[in-house]
Amino acid sequence: MKDLKMYINGQFCESHSQKWIDVLNPSTEEVISRQPEGDAVDIEAALDAANAAQKKWAALPVIERAAYLQKIACGLRARHADFVEILMREQGKTKTWAEIEAGATEGYFDYMASFARHIEGEVIPSDRPNETIILTKRPIGVVAGILPWNFPYFLIARKAGASLIAGCTIVMKPSQLTPEICTTFCEVVDAVGLPAGVINVVTGRGTVIGDQLARSPKIGIVSVTGSVGAGQSIMAAASGNITKVSLELGGKAPAIVFPDADLEATADWVLGSRIGNNGQICNNAERVYVHKDIKEKFTEILLKKFLAVRVGDPMKDETVDMGPLVEERALKSVEAKVANAIKQGAKVLCGGKRVGDKGYFYPATLLDNCTQDMDIIHDETFGPVLPIVEFEDIDQVIKWANDVEYGLASSVFTKSLDIAVKVCRELEFGETYVNREHFEAMQGFHAGVKKSGIGGADGRHGIDEYLVTHVTYLDTHYD
Repeated sequence: MKDLKMYINGQFCESHSQKWIDVLNPSTEEVISRQPEGDAVDIEAALDAANAAQKKWAALPVIERAAYLQKIACGLRARHADFVEILMREQGKTKTWAEIEAGATEGYFDYMASFARHIEGEVIPSDRPNETIILTKRPIGVVAGILPWNFPYFLIARKAGASLIAGCTIVMKPSQLTPEICTTFCEVVDAVGLPAGVINVVTGRGTVIGDQLARSPKIGIVSVTGSVGAGQSIMAAASGNITKVSLELGGKAPAIVFPDADLEATADWVLGSRIGNNGQICNNAERVYVHKDIKEKFTEILLKKFLAVRVGDPMKDETVDMGPLVEERALKSVEAKVANAIKQGAKVLCGGKRVGDKGYFYPATLLDNCTQDMDIIHDETFGPVLPIVEFEDIDQVIKWANDVEYGLASSVFTKSLDIAVKVCRELEFGETYVNREHFEAMQGFHAGVKKSGIGGADGRHGIDEYLVTHVTYLDTHYD
């Protein structure tokens, strides 16, 4: 068993509390490491280090900050296999998804470094003679980054990469379910010589660390990826100091299949969008609406693909399609939601029961006979369960797709440009995928509406989350 460390002010350390939290392998339920249980003293030390380093970091020419990001990317690539192995063991990712996440993390730091010469302001015409109005952008200060367990490595890059290029420093809190990937990341940070205090990591319980970070007057923005409940708690805590929040929360993504779609390809896209990362992605396809004219045929095609999904321990078989859910609580939640769906009239076409009695494995599950009023259509499942709903016309299905509290991802499958444009225009979601799987690009902007969050990440707009504007009214008339 490995003892993990926190990383504060350029030093690896244990917690002031001298307490520890065990970390389990979700495939075996065995303890694989333990993490320091950070407390108020640790958090303040990290905040003080980040604040002390921030002005000096911001004063560096942005091209020099970019050079550090490139060094980090190189360091991560040198340890690519280590990070892949940790993701498979600690979070239960398949080899394929661990490779995807590791590669995306490495590439993200390089991508953010490319913005070194693209953080730009404006010159605005004045109403007065001899005056120029200049708008510039400055770093918001210290960032609190609350990381999720489902993409524990990539979200380091998404939050820290954008923060650092903007001139901010960061205090990160990894999920207590997946801390090793973050503490190992700090080994790379330390090796490349990043100035002390620019990146800090405090491990422990979210209810303690996240709350204190959000309440701190030393924070410029709290960036959270997690559940709606976590986002609401952070937002409430941050309100005392009117601290900015950026929240990526839950989702209930619809996939809408029209009669003219390529059914075989669409079934592949829908399957991949449902079982990706073991069904644990905020923008996974959570429900599929199928036109009545193709409902029977499409369901038959989709069922064959669901039945072929192989579930197992990724550390023992790198070829499995799905690994475990992340913890026992997640498994019980999925089981309860499927049981409730059956009670409300859904029919299980495949799956529907836990796989084995060791590890948190749940099979790819397809539910038929589902209707819009069922809980399984409205509540986020966060597991490899897909309910099928039949629809008749485009206005009906758009209304149903929008009839949820969430608004992160969505998709439509059709060869008709008219249909695609209408659906994209009227869906109330931050992103819509047309004839492809649910998976965003780093140069896009990943953001939701409604209870899926506030703000967003990726691309030029993602960097803006960590910047504030300053306007100078420059009058050169001295007579």
